[in-house]
Amino acid sequence: MDSEPEKLRQTIDQLRREIEQHNYRYYVLDAPTVTDAQYDRLMADLQQLEKEYPFLITPDSPTQRVGGKPREGFATVQHTVPMLSLANAFGDGDLKDFDRRVRGTLGNEPYDYVVELKIDGLAVSLTYQDGIMVRGATRGNGATGEDITANLKTIRSIPLHLHKPVDLLEVRGEVYMPKESFLELNRQREERGEPPFANPRNAAAGSLRQLDPAVTAGRNLSIFVYGIGAAELNGERLPESHSASLKWLESLGLRINTYHQLCRDIGEVISYCQIWQDKKTALPYQIDGIVVKVNLLDQQTTLGATMKSPRWAIAFKFPPEQAQTTVLDVIVSVGRTGAITPTALLDPVTVAGSTVSRATLHNLDIIREKDIRIGDRVIIHKAGDVIPEVVEVLKEHRTGAEKIFSMPAVCPACGAEVVRPSGESAHRCTGAACPAQLLEGLIHFASRGAMDIDGLGPAVVTQLVEAGLVKDVSDLYSLTLDQLRRLERFADKSAENLVRAIAKSKENPLQRLIFALGIRHVGERAARVLAEHFGDLRILMDARLEELTTIMEIGPKIAESVVNFMREPQNRTLIERLIEHGLNVVAEVLPTAGPDSPLAGKTLVLTGTLASLKRDDAKELIEKAGGKVASSVSKKTDYVVVGEDPGSKYEKAVKLGVQVISEQELLDLVASHY
Repeated sequence: MDSEPEKLRQTIDQLRREIEQHNYRYYVLDAPTVTDAQYDRLMADLQQLEKEYPFLITPDSPTQRVGGKPREGFATVQHTVPMLSLANAFGDGDLKDFDRRVRGTLGNEPYDYVVELKIDGLAVSLTYQDGIMVRGATRGNGATGEDITANLKTIRSIPLHLHKPVDLLEVRGEVYMPKESFLELNRQREERGEPPFANPRNAAAGSLRQLDPAVTAGRNLSIFVYGIGAAELNGERLPESHSASLKWLESLGLRINTYHQLCRDIGEVISYCQIWQDKKTALPYQIDGIVVKVNLLDQQTTLGATMKSPRWAIAFKFPPEQAQTTVLDVIVSVGRTGAITPTALLDPVTVAGSTVSRATLHNLDIIREKDIRIGDRVIIHKAGDVIPEVVEVLKEHRTGAEKIFSMPAVCPACGAEVVRPSGESAHRCTGAACPAQLLEGLIHFASRGAMDIDGLGPAVVTQLVEAGLVKDVSDLYSLTLDQLRRLERFADKSAENLVRAIAKSKENPLQRLIFALGIRHVGERAARVLAEHFGDLRILMDARLEELTTIMEIGPKIAESVVNFMREPQNRTLIERLIEHGLNVVAEVLPTAGPDSPLAGKTLVLTGTLASLKRDDAKELIEKAGGKVASSVSKKTDYVVVGEDPGSKYEKAVKLGVQVISEQELLDLVASHY
């Protein structure tokens, strides 16, 4: 074998091992030894090497945790050993009955129990061949599940390569979503007008069954492995007890829950269950009980199983914690995207170890569905031990003095009109200058696809708002050098650069400004269509719904959103202020590309980083010259425009014989038309 490729392979393998060790220390041991920046550098080095030498990419590489195109569905997986569900115990008496059944089968044999936290998530199986993860599946009906390998690979606490080589190992575990991640996910969903998940378990299950692995990767899932399904161990013997099995699994790099204990008898089991019933809310993840297992594996075999459940294990389920209280009032808050969220103010009551005085009501539909009124006597609990929620209204306690809640007609933060867009459950503030939405609105306005103001990132935007210098996006164009120099970390040069970048943005094409305004549902493509159709922002401001819906690519949802935005007085005032500051509000009119244009009717594909053109600008240039930009290379492609670090599109173009041109050659072609 050539020594150079072999040396390169060793370098890449060493880099992968180092990254996986850092993953293990961070996600499994919770004891990182490098900074995030150092870790990112290692990952970037590996990605660059694999990009240069794609034939050295392996399925267990850390770079393969997020990848692949969205799937159309999940394949079915047959479990080698059935994944049975556990029988439930709801009190001390049920646990004692379970113990009597165990004793009756084992006779005079001494036995003990292992007790573990029952993680409230989704049961999965992981299969490793020669130490490499090759498949992951849901429990399904116990006999068959769904192949979710690509999604499970995105969970960084799941090793793609075991610490020790094993011929074949199939393990079972519980995938869960931490409480903090659950709260953040629901906050984001409510901001987007999407229904929130009821609890962390539903959120974890929904995340694992996404057809796009990239969505799963963004959900911050984790896992605890709790048992062995099947194994072939190179002649090595399996551990003889469940407690020893957990230690062995941990030695392989698999993440186990450290909260497990050996109990000599059922009395110790009952005490353990009582302790965790009081402590469970302090955990960063949700548990709904304690799993009790006979420890010795040969005794588990003796006890056997029914068609549904093993006879050697049982799940003690915690009773639900609920309380009665009174709804004193319902208030609303405005989220960063304008979503109006109602919240019940409650007579304070203790639930699951803490005092609860508020409960989210999510949206008006839920309030109407549960018929919650101000003054009602209600039952509440903590959904997933996290979110206080009204479970039920005790209507028999009504006196007739209760009040029906209605959403406000105007935003409590800015006074703009509140609307409920068609097909959505959330009500929204339509004010572009709403202080509750200010930070996000400014960040979007300055973003690359919008006004592209270099140097105006989230940190600087936060500084400007906290200093009181910017109350809406038009204030950006009044900023002075003296104002910026007074801010922390702003030197003369950085202040000058920012003022220059803001001034330069005034010359941006109209479609960028339309997109930057943050009109709901109006993306970059819709903004371009609107700019080309109306030609002037002042004409768009007075466009009627009927006219908007006749425009190709502008559907009813976008049309309604544009009309709602433009009729709000504060939005119209904002646009007038932008016009006064000299921003371009007229679409550039270039000569129409005729049949003699070198790009007329041509299909082009862009790959790599262009030196003088941003990707959106290059696309706009091509389209105005009569060409069309496609995302993939085929035999029908006329030109592939290649920049720095081109990807696989370049290789495919060469293979298919498609003409490859440089950025300068593209500019020359366009210039020849004009």
